[in-house]
Amino acid sequence: MEHDEHMNETTQADEPESATPRIPEAGLNDLPEFLQEACARMGWTSLTPVQARTLPYLISGRDVMVQSRTGTGKTGAYVLPLFEKIDVTRPGCQALVLVPTRELARQVIAEAQAIGHGGKIKTASLYGGASYTTQLTDLRAGAQFVVGTPGRVLDHLLKGALNLDHLSFLVLDEADRMLSMGFYPDMKAVQGYLPRKKITTALFSATYPPHVKRLAGEFLHKPQVLSLSSDHMHVTEVEHVYYKVPGMKRDRALIRILEMENPASAIIFCNTKANVHYVTVVLKRFGYDADELSSDLSQGARDRVLGRVRKGDLRFLVATDVAARGIDIPELSHVIQYEPPEDPEVYIHRAGRTGRAGASGQAIILVDVIEELKMRSIARQFGVPIEERDLPGDDDVQELMSERAIALLEAKMRTRDLLQKERQERFGPLAKALGEDEELRPLMAMLLDEFYQSCVSKPVAVPADTGKKGKDPVKSESRKRPRRRPRKKRPAARKEGSGSASGSNQAPRNQQPASSNRE
Repeated sequence: MEHDEHMNETTQADEPESATPRIPEAGLNDLPEFLQEACARMGWTSLTPVQARTLPYLISGRDVMVQSRTGTGKTGAYVLPLFEKIDVTRPGCQALVLVPTRELARQVIAEAQAIGHGGKIKTASLYGGASYTTQLTDLRAGAQFVVGTPGRVLDHLLKGALNLDHLSFLVLDEADRMLSMGFYPDMKAVQGYLPRKKITTALFSATYPPHVKRLAGEFLHKPQVLSLSSDHMHVTEVEHVYYKVPGMKRDRALIRILEMENPASAIIFCNTKANVHYVTVVLKRFGYDADELSSDLSQGARDRVLGRVRKGDLRFLVATDVAARGIDIPELSHVIQYEPPEDPEVYIHRAGRTGRAGASGQAIILVDVIEELKMRSIARQFGVPIEERDLPGDDDVQELMSERAIALLEAKMRTRDLLQKERQERFGPLAKALGEDEELRPLMAMLLDEFYQSCVSKPVAVPADTGKKGKDPVKSESRKRPRRRPRKKRPAARKEGSGSASGSNQAPRNQQPASSNRE
């Protein structure tokens, strides 16, 4: 998919009555003068396709689902219209952008500050692993444009430091990654604080697997779908990717890829029964929920594995092609080929296990230098567009694992009451000593590793498919009017000895999983 290709709008063709009028794409000269000046400061002589298509919808207050990858100018696509709508005379959060990582939060806020250079819009970035002091200062100063990770945003909401009563715009950036990192419960908790008035919501995602579409259905209202270089949203394609790996370190390369991709579910294909067993053992030793399927298994063991597959509670199935015949795993997000197959046609059969029933998926294959030539030959033979990606380095993996661990720890902290927090303070001096003493630091790393593995060993939490109609925002004509929720009240201070405290991290009592943020 090339970034310079134009975007196309899509609506559900079989439900024309639900479609809303299309808006022509915008040019740089169509923007308000101060936005043109902002683009000039950024050195933009024209709008990118994603900006040209998205800007008119957000400026007009329409919800959108945008299929766009990193590097297409998507940040400018939502920052520009948000800046056009923010009332600089009114303090408080008017635009909220939720992102999966602190690095992306920093990038978004840096671009927003560059675009608004010399302007009066106040900004704040909220993410884990950073001091609360600066974040609280920015919020108390009346930050109008807020960017943050769901967990840290929720922390500030629970503490009353962030108020969304004046919110008009909500952006979910890289929603596919947010779900893969397990932020969905936090996002639903944040949704409980959204105002009952109509707000404009935009969702940006590189792909639209079924669970991402269901997420859109819970946050957006009759969105216009804007997709790169296609007449249909990219939910029917399989993305083909290969990683060039050292021949003797293929197992460790697989672990790095799994950490970065964090698949919701996957089949990992091996050519031999010996490799199936070896890979399964490696995955289990690294804390992953994995099981093997080969002809060496007894019938009882095979039935046990297949039972987990049918229930959908097995995250990684490692199998040979023969053993995996006739097995269908619904909504399989990834197919990973640990090694290229002997028969070129087998590659297509393996890759076809994902991207079924209107879903998107990824087919990943690991190759060494010699196997790369074979893989490119297979791609030419079957007309498969395949992308080479650099193998993640140790620093990349450590950074992402740190992001994920902080988010998980903050979520865990929010489940603790005052008594539990008082109890943990007894270990504060020890925690400080473990972090500062190089010889004791491995003890801290061991504790973090055990906690992290206890979390990632479970399947990634994604929105469940209830089977009810109207969950797909592309197909849904209308939404039921949500029940009116009582206005949120500030939690009253607890009397001493009453058990749980006002600092409890529980979501407000009026929070409900409403299907829409508007009346």
